[in-house]
Amino acid sequence: MKTKILVIEDEVKIARFLELELNHEGYAVEVAHDGRLGYEKAMAGDIDLIILDLMLPGLSGIEVCRRVRRESDVPIIMLTAKDDVSDKVMGLDSGADDYMTKSFAIEELLARIRVVLKRKGKRGANNLQLECGKLSLFVDEHRVTYSGKEISLSKKEFELLKYLMENKGIVLTREKILDHVWGYDFYGDTNVTDVYIKYLRNKIDQQFAVQFIHTVRGVGYIFKQNEE
Repeated sequence: MKTKILVIEDEVKIARFLELELNHEGYAVEVAHDGRLGYEKAMAGDIDLIILDLMLPGLSGIEVCRRVRRESDVPIIMLTAKDDVSDKVMGLDSGADDYMTKSFAIEELLARIRVVLKRKGKRGANNLQLECGKLSLFVDEHRVTYSGKEISLSKKEFELLKYLMENKGIVLTREKILDHVWGYDFYGDTNVTDVYIKYLRNKIDQQFAVQFIHTVRGVGYIFKQNEE
């Protein structure tokens, strides 16, 4: 069975271009030109991946992404005409797996589709609990606790924390974190890593007066237990 991709894009020429290119690559493609119809198709069909424009009539791409995420973990690649870190963070924080700025090379989009689909194929393979001191991360349940108290994390915050905990005691560069958590070299915007590290520190380190995430100046970050 062909991998099915849903393209939600209000610019008809771009949507048609994507449809033709993806068909040529062997994907089955559905297209929606507004957010509301796109959301309905995302929920009604057996979709393997969504390419989602940020600026849409009916429902914005951010709102579509949020609604889809309440029901499904289908991979989402967000497209936008905006090239601003705050827009990227907003898109990713709403649940998108990847982010591309128009105009883009189709070869790069195809490569990112392959990466995201490959990551999806690995999901569910790890029935796993990660622990560091009183901090516990439950992989399958997508849940994090500290001393039994629930910590609410976004999808990317959870993935970042999981990667840090999997590499406890190892110094990770910003580039390596981006490559693993976002699946590609994020246009060199390594400050996106810093933004999400800050989110985690606010929700864990500062909330519980502990220090797990340490900065290695000029290099990146290391996750280690230091609860004294």
